[in-house]
Amino acid sequence: MSDLQNNTPDASGYLEPGKGNVQLVYVLYLAGFVIGITPLVGLVFAYINRGKVGGIYDSHYTYAIRTFWIGCLYSLISLILTFLFIGILGFIATAVWSIVRCVIGLQQVSRGEPISNPQSWLL
Repeated sequence: MSDLQNNTPDASGYLEPGKGNVQLVYVLYLAGFVIGITPLVGLVFAYINRGKVGGIYDSHYTYAIRTFWIGCLYSLISLILTFLFIGILGFIATAVWSIVRCVIGLQQVSRGEPISNPQSWLL
């Protein structure tokens, strides 16, 4: 019976800096397309835990933080350009860009690899 209790996942592991928390940040960003507030929660987790564990996870936290802020910038530019009727395409491109960055981040962290260029504006 005690073996069953030891195999249950611990929710606090996702709140501690490391692999689980980085995955949670990316999933919260993706959930933002359905539930609007979750990317802000992911951003807070990334800021709180960046610099605490070092290694590969710092590159992921930096990448996630930049994904949020650059996505906000691209969305603002798209909002301004909607008055010229090309902003809709900008919103679609920003959504695709954000999803691709999150998927890349999830793949890299699941393999235990750092983000090669976390300061990148593209992918």
